[in-house]
Amino acid sequence: MTTRGVLYVHAAPSALCPHVEWAAAGVLGGRPGMSWTPQPAGRGCYRSELSWQGEPGTAARLASALRGWQALRYEVTEEPSPGHEGERYSYTPDLGIFHAVTGVHGDVLVPEQRIKAAVLKAALGDNPLEVELSLLLGQPWDDELEPFRYAGAGAPVRWLHQVV
Repeated sequence: MTTRGVLYVHAAPSALCPHVEWAAAGVLGGRPGMSWTPQPAGRGCYRSELSWQGEPGTAARLASALRGWQALRYEVTEEPSPGHEGERYSYTPDLGIFHAVTGVHGDVLVPEQRIKAAVLKAALGDNPLEVELSLLLGQPWDDELEPFRYAGAGAPVRWLHQVV
């Protein structure tokens, strides 16, 4: 059984680009052949996208291989497959890693117990409920990555599959 996904490297310093490719090759096997373009939102940084196909759990392995590199900003997505939910990992140097389970339409799925915990934390005065829900949905990561996503809007588009 296979699934597919995308590794979005939103910003990497030039010296780190080969290391990102080696890490991806270690997870995916073979040379990924990533094409790097300048990232206007980060001085001296480059961006790349890599469509991949592999067994379920590949996104987690890619995120783990890249986690902790302080100068890197990235996201990894994995489409749902039979018996497996989809996933999204986001990483920024300031926030660390965020993981979300995603449904067939890409929506973030939040488990019931995490919602109950957020409501309880809000009731105890830790954070307002809006802040707790924002954290569950990964909003701080989206806010930090959005300028880097937008800067890549002119990047070449790769179609994953053809509609017949």
